[in-house]
Amino acid sequence: MIVVPDDYPSIFEGSIAHERARALGEVRVHTGRGAEDERELARRIGDAALAVNIRSYARFTEGVIRACPGLKMISIWGTGTDNIDLAAAARRGVTVCNTPGVNAYAVAEHAIALMLAVARRIPQVDREMRGGGWPRDMLVQLYGKTLAVFGSGAIGARVAQLARGLGMEVLTWSARGDTPAAKDDCLRRADFVTLHLRLAPETRGFIGYREFALMKPEAFLINTGRGALVDRDALLEVLGSRRIAGAGLDVFHEEPVKPGDPLLASPYTVISPHNAGQTPEVRRDGLLAAIENVENFLAAKPTNVVLA
Repeated sequence: MIVVPDDYPSIFEGSIAHERARALGEVRVHTGRGAEDERELARRIGDAALAVNIRSYARFTEGVIRACPGLKMISIWGTGTDNIDLAAAARRGVTVCNTPGVNAYAVAEHAIALMLAVARRIPQVDREMRGGGWPRDMLVQLYGKTLAVFGSGAIGARVAQLARGLGMEVLTWSARGDTPAAKDDCLRRADFVTLHLRLAPETRGFIGYREFALMKPEAFLINTGRGALVDRDALLEVLGSRRIAGAGLDVFHEEPVKPGDPLLASPYTVISPHNAGQTPEVRRDGLLAAIENVENFLAAKPTNVVLA
């Protein structure tokens, strides 16, 4: 049996991917709230051998995996695996696969859009004009500026390509150590810093007080990776003190963002609700890729396997 325990808000049920999954056997889709609760998530998985993970709020912890001894494979719609206890999955023989690269073009475009929006102050200027103003403040152009791209996967590579097309100098850094630039040098030189790293123990808090101290006061931070890549307290402090010029954020430590969050009130942020990859093309191709992983696993030829 294939189970989709977390299709809320629903995008899988009734999709092309759903029809394709049905050709493999029985499919059980849960479209209501509740998968964020570990016991409910385990109940929904039940005795299913195959799980398709749609939402990152569904956390496949060691307890969940232990409670589902029949589970053999988890296929993730998306790249991030921070909601999966990979070590626990490995210990219990559960194969974990993701769909890397499917959303690369959409997320890269969104990262560039955030760069332009925060540098050009587009949301603030729009509000002022609608209120009767005619703001004439100086803005920041991207041409001739230096961009530091942290993460050299499909998304980071596409951001670098787009940025070069805008006339930016691009520095790249990879956690794999296969890029020549050093982290601190990138931070010192960059006018824009953009994060496209996988969230892991070694990248949690990747940008904190020390890193912000290295950045130029006129630099901007862009984060479309994961909220926890950045130390939240440090970010709030440097924005409040104008230690950096601003931030464009699509991801947060807690999602949805609660009313009253200081990031909402800051005039130096441009924010979006973790929707960088929300396009019809990404949804269609990503869900199909997740089911293709299931097909390949059943054929004993697993693809896009994530290692613990």
